[in-house]
Amino acid sequence: MIHDNREAWLNAVALGMAPLFEGLGAPLPGRIRVAIGFTSAGRKGKAIGECWDNRRSADGHFEIFIRPDLAHAPDAMPVQIAAILAHELVHAAVGIAAGHGKLFKRVAIGLGLVGPMRATTPGEGFVALAAPILDGVGPLPHARLDTDGQTTAPKKQTTRLLKCECETCGYTARIARKWLELAGAPLCPVPDHGPMRHDPLDDPDEEDV
Repeated sequence: MIHDNREAWLNAVALGMAPLFEGLGAPLPGRIRVAIGFTSAGRKGKAIGECWDNRRSADGHFEIFIRPDLAHAPDAMPVQIAAILAHELVHAAVGIAAGHGKLFKRVAIGLGLVGPMRATTPGEGFVALAAPILDGVGPLPHARLDTDGQTTAPKKQTTRLLKCECETCGYTARIARKWLELAGAPLCPVPDHGPMRHDPLDDPDEEDV
């Protein structure tokens, strides 16, 4: 099966895991949304997944997010993403209030997740349980987002210098708006040419900031 987007793939994996949760006596809630996106702490946060309580949702859904910049090898990524999804689904199944305590641990271990409960990883048992589910849902339509410490926001320019020109010889200079308003345009260095002129039409556009 080929899924057009990541959310469809994630929801198909969650649906495939539902019988596993049923078998562990912790059925999944009927309303769950899953997406790949940054968690509430944003790009600089450390959480690789997050499950929001359904009481926070306007229409009563558990909201699960898995961050998009995980550095897994492409062939290992589906299993790793599925393991993170399983961890967050356990939260939804046992209730957010249960934290990573006994209820959470029982279900997580039953799914084959290993390691500290706050940061589980896929054990051999999980890989075996997930294999037929992942085979059935097809390839994951996702590749790692390389943020590399960058942002899509435009770089903020703190000072924009305004152009002043001598009308006699054409000599130009640039000056901060603050000083243009406080002291006026500068004098041309050529003797007797006097003050330079500032043309507002030469000011940089807002898009250049």
